[in-house]
Order: sequence, then structure tokens, then C-alpha cells
Amino acid sequence: MIDFHCDVLSKMLKNDALTFQGGADGTLDVTYERLRQSGTMLQTFAIYISPRQSANIEPVLESVDLFYERILSCKEMQLVTSAADLESSITSGKTGALLSLEGVSGLQGRLSMLRLLYRLGVRAAGLTWNDGNWAADGIMEPRGAGLTGKGREFVSACNELGIIVDVSHLSEQAFWDVAGLSTKPIIASHSNARAVCNHPRNLTDRQLKAIILGEGRVGITFVPWFVTSDREACVTDLLGHVEHICALGGEKHIMLGSDFDGIDSYMTDLKHPGEVYRLKEALLARYSEVQVAGFMQNNALTFLRENLPAV
Repeated sequence: MIDFHCDVLSKMLKNDALTFQGGADGTLDVTYERLRQSGTMLQTFAIYISPRQSANIEPVLESVDLFYERILSCKEMQLVTSAADLESSITSGKTGALLSLEGVSGLQGRLSMLRLLYRLGVRAAGLTWNDGNWAADGIMEPRGAGLTGKGREFVSACNELGIIVDVSHLSEQAFWDVAGLSTKPIIASHSNARAVCNHPRNLTDRQLKAIILGEGRVGITFVPWFVTSDREACVTDLLGHVEHICALGGEKHIMLGSDFDGIDSYMTDLKHPGEVYRLKEALLARYSEVQVAGFMQNNALTFLRENLPAV
């Protein structure tokens, strides 16, 4: 599989004792061993700084350091910053590691910090978490505003640099601002269909269609309360989101965005990468092998090949 969102780095930032390799104590959902055992092709690692932490660049840079020191130090993990890196990781059989930014508060409006993070390997970025910041409002911000002037500059800078813009967590107005401004395809790295589960963090049909028409991608997420609202969530509940997005014309635009390590309660049968095979089996009962391969990895793979810098 290819998974476009996990929060390993956030957990490590809060707990310096956590280890990615040999971490068998259950404190991390995503570990080196689970990624290798599950045959994961690429895992995206998000830099997420809680609003309760310092809103400056230091914890962001500390997270980047954790990525290099604890994730990329594992011998079968390979940094992916370009399409060439992606092909190299596939050819070598290594697990690709892509670095993303979930919320830009710590940049404090300075595009110089974005350029620095690009040089350090960041290749995807969401403007905010659920709250509002200098760039945009998040979906839980009561104001419900869109992009600020600085936020518009940020999106344009991402397009110029080759950083994929992520619209998960954005307010609806900010979503439409990004969709209208971005000259490159956008992603929702970890969001489901609101028509299937009526949670604000999920996307409306109109939003989903905009991503599809723009050749972007939607990462189906395993957050239980984004999957179903009336009972414990299980793998079969995810199929409703897949089916709905397919009905909107999005068969080629579905990918995975687990949000492992970013949640404290789980679907009953999908708690870490070692259990994603259950999703694949459920999908194969309803879709062809070609379609399932698209959902699990090929749709994301095609997108990355087309939208990462060439080298």
C-alpha cells in the first residue's frame, strides 16, 4: 500500500523514548517492522505541532530531525523527494518515506521557512489543522474564513516549489480558495465522504468532485468517527466511502490516508499497518484486482510520479 498520512513524528516529539525500529510495546501504530511486513511501498510522515505547543519553527525543525534520525536511519527506509527517488525505492524494494507538513503556524508567515523545509525534504503541506492561523481557517474555526493574503502567497509558493497542497482540515471557504488558486492538483490526504458520514472533517460531494476534476486525490481515512457515526466502525464501513467516491467519478482518485498514530481510538479490525490486508480483502470481495490495486497504491503512485519534482 501507499499511506498518505500518519502522526509518528508528533508522538515522538512528545515522547523522546519512542523508537520506530524495534518498537514492539504498542505505543506506535506505525513501526518499521509493520511497514516492512505489510509490504508498504511508501509512508507519508506528517509534521504536526499541537496548538498547545510552541507556535514557532523550533518544534517543526525538531520533527524534521526526528524524521532523519529515527525513520531514515532504518536501513530499508528511503527518503522520497522526487519521482526519481520514488522509482529508486520501488526498484530497490525499500519503503519510501515522504515528509509532509500538517499546519503552517510555526512558519509565522515567512515563506523563507517554507523554502527551507523544501530543502529539508518536505513535499506536501496543509495550511492549518482544525483551528485558524495566519494562512487560513480550519474546519472547526467558528469564523469559517478562507485564505488570508499570506495564505494565498503560501499556496502559490508551494506550486512554484513543487510542494503538494493538502486541503484536509481546511474550512470550506479555504478549500474553495485553494481549489481556485492552485495551478497544480490538490489532495485531501485524510478525509472521507460527508454524504456517507456527516462529520465536518469529511468532504462534501461538491468538494470531492472538484478534487476529481482537478486530477487530485482523496485519502480514505481510518479515523472511526469519520467512517461512521452510529456504531463502532469496521473495515466494511470504509467500503461505503469508496463506493460513494467511485459513484462521483473518483475511482482513479482514491488513495489511503490512515491517520495512524493521530488517533486514540480505532476501528475494530484496523489498528495498524499490519491489519490493512483486511481492507484489501474486503475491497477484493466487491471490486476487481485492478481497481483494488488502484485504491491501495497505484492511484497514489501515479499522482506522485506526475506531481513530485522529477529529480
